[in-house]
Amino acid sequence: MRRTISNRRTVVLALAALVTLSLGGCNGLRFAPGETQKQNAWLHNRTAAVAAETARDEQTSPQLQALTRLSELQSRSFTAYCGLPKKYPQAETSEQILAESNWQTANAALAQSAERPDAWQVADSALDVGIGVCALFGGVLGTRAVRFLQEARAKSQALKEIIQGNELFKTQNAEQVAAFKAAQQNQSPETRRLVTAIKG
Repeated sequence: MRRTISNRRTVVLALAALVTLSLGGCNGLRFAPGETQKQNAWLHNRTAAVAAETARDEQTSPQLQALTRLSELQSRSFTAYCGLPKKYPQAETSEQILAESNWQTANAALAQSAERPDAWQVADSALDVGIGVCALFGGVLGTRAVRFLQEARAKSQALKEIIQGNELFKTQNAEQVAAFKAAQQNQSPETRRLVTAIKG
């Protein structure tokens, strides 16, 4: 009896986590730093360090020297957060740091930092994890939860295909967009919010 209650609690907690993740969206999720971002973080630290050395050597104002020292200290956290790259770019001197390849690395890292996981991939992964957790605990409740999550995954895939088909229809039939939107006016606010979130 106690094991059944414990299994139920585990399944309920797993389902609650999946629902929370699916309703929360993907804006808070990010990809792990890749090699380009690691190189950029390391280059940022080297750039800040060389700037601090240059400010000191050129005997700039105490304020500029303090700012560059603080910048170098702050940039260490970026490297610590991202991790060290496998390949270190040349960055011993100002000339090496200002090389075109380092500008390209910085621009590529900036573009990658804005990327987010696809909502469909996150939902599918969350459902797969839920199915795995429920299957692990087994029993009648676990089996039911697995069936429920498999059905939810199938419905999610169907919803994705419907929305993609609707968007394709609207792009190929611009003159029908107003009629299409009018036909959707009776949708509940919850449905509209869900579809809007799914479309991104």
